[in-house]
Amino acid sequence: MSLFDGDDRRTRIKLCGMTRIEDVRLAGELGVDAIGLVFAPRSPRRLDLAQALMVRGAVPASTAVVALLMDQGHEEIATMIAALRPDLLQFHGDEDDAFCAAFGLPFLKALPMRDIVAQEIPKQLAGYPSASGLVLDGHAPGAMGGGGQRFDWNALHGQTIGKPWLLAGGLNTGNVAQALRVAQPWGVDVASGIESAPGVKDHAKMRAFVAAVREARFPLSPTPLPQGERG
Repeated sequence: MSLFDGDDRRTRIKLCGMTRIEDVRLAGELGVDAIGLVFAPRSPRRLDLAQALMVRGAVPASTAVVALLMDQGHEEIATMIAALRPDLLQFHGDEDDAFCAAFGLPFLKALPMRDIVAQEIPKQLAGYPSASGLVLDGHAPGAMGGGGQRFDWNALHGQTIGKPWLLAGGLNTGNVAQALRVAQPWGVDVASGIESAPGVKDHAKMRAFVAAVREARFPLSPTPLPQGERG
């Protein structure tokens, strides 16, 4: 399964930090586009390879598996790929474009957006020409995602991303429709916003988040947030 298949007018949904088989099964039932399995050492949602293989076995063929990484070595990543067979890689660290592309799989590069000003966005984007897509996340440089940190979505106004991109950081059922109106992302990526604890998904929140994305109706032109509501 490719995350990039299908109608480009449809908002893609990625549920990240999956650690339990029952959560992955529900994600499949909900028909989400992708699930994320975290291997980054500092993440509270980190899986070892044995755990990841058990979870991966519950993923339907229609759902893409994304392996999240952060500053790990080539050999470790290659071993994981050979065993897990992820559909995509997602890099959150200081990996450069050549390193990310060296594994022969499509990859997403997460870019930290905390305190980033609009003028800096093109420079960040230009550093990863080989990326199949980007994740614009609310965490600070050097930090791991998944902490529910939102950034100012208005910073994306007028920016030409040039490739598919997922909005991440602080999304939940209550604000995802607003995020779609303001930022108009190609897709959304959520972890803590659908959890009762790190790595433990709340099934009611999962259902509500997916429904909110699919029910959202937003104009063709982005709608800026009022000054007092910005992240």
